[in-house]
Amino acid sequence: MKPMLFEDDPQFWYETLRALGHAAYGGSDFGEVIATAEKITAGDYDSWYEQWAATAERTEAEAKAALEGGHEISARDGFLRASNYFRSAEFFLHGNPDDPRIASVYERSVDSFHAAARLFDPVIEPVEIPFEGTFLRGYFYRAPGKGPAPTIVMHNGFDGTAEEMHFFGGAGGVERGYHVLTFDGPGQPGARFNDGLPFRPNWESVITPVLDWLIDTRPEVDPERISLLGLSMGGLLAPRAAAFEHRLAAVMAVDGVYDLGGVSTLNMPMPRSEAEVLLRAEHAPEIDASIEVLMKTNSTMRWAITHGSYVMGVSTPRQFLASYLDYTLADGVAEKITCPTLVCEAEDDLFFDGQPQQLYDHLTCPKTLMRFTVAEGAGSHCHTGAQRLAMGRILDWLDDTLKN
Repeated sequence: MKPMLFEDDPQFWYETLRALGHAAYGGSDFGEVIATAEKITAGDYDSWYEQWAATAERTEAEAKAALEGGHEISARDGFLRASNYFRSAEFFLHGNPDDPRIASVYERSVDSFHAAARLFDPVIEPVEIPFEGTFLRGYFYRAPGKGPAPTIVMHNGFDGTAEEMHFFGGAGGVERGYHVLTFDGPGQPGARFNDGLPFRPNWESVITPVLDWLIDTRPEVDPERISLLGLSMGGLLAPRAAAFEHRLAAVMAVDGVYDLGGVSTLNMPMPRSEAEVLLRAEHAPEIDASIEVLMKTNSTMRWAITHGSYVMGVSTPRQFLASYLDYTLADGVAEKITCPTLVCEAEDDLFFDGQPQQLYDHLTCPKTLMRFTVAEGAGSHCHTGAQRLAMGRILDWLDDTLKN
């Protein structure tokens, strides 16, 4: 898809498209997004923050006024958009984890979503899932009707929030009669911001306590029909969990990721085996210099490395790239998955090109590869900009799978 804005900065354009795409489930208005983006200086993280924060504050204020005036639908819609706009404002700030703006806009994004959640019928319920001496924060969406119903557990990936999953599947799941549980795991905003928990590769250690809580505390959930959807980097984490947690009836990788080590070594000026040794070395000044050049010339790598250092809990760009080496479904892990698995693929993926096919090829369980194309407007990473189309196909696949 040709960029409408930020033609020379694919990362800024993708994040703008991401905000636009959430209009499908009430997370933005087209005009608000374009009016905001037009004021942003490409590549300038402060400019990005200032303009999105201004739009978020204006939208939040209008939602509060609507609520005070008794206009609950308008208030709900405004709070949803404000939550997404605050999330956008915070997106590029993690190069400095001590930046006070992170706490300000992240908390306001969560607060705005909570305000919207109270105005749904039934309400979207904030939940706390016990986890290793603390808890994971998320939301439980109750499907219409009575009696046990199938449930989709959903989580985001490298940089998204549990609140954002409303637009990336939560609302779509409830529309189709599913209970939905969304949550932030280690490395994701709720756990990283509040408890300092970084990502971990053994994602089954996250999903198992989540399923325990869901089955033990939610009688409306049918324990035989619980599926798992992972978005973006979650397209590796969710299959990893499914390889070891066999209570899942199905798993959906949106989009599929097989081996992040292949991503972290892709632009290295040597064979992968040599690059891995140097990434893990105590000192590797030549590699450090190469990474520095890459960050100066590639907007996506600049953002990925600065944000990645924050969410992985490491202090240098090379340590971040080395951490990616541990996130893989190779060495027989993918082959351990037994439940039906959907692997989605975007034709023009900015981040994980080729990875879905790799994952699909290694699966030995019942499997489906679902391709989304540029021609149909769904070729971007995670099909951003085509959420209604994508969620329709993905959740129809789940409907058919659980019927069999």
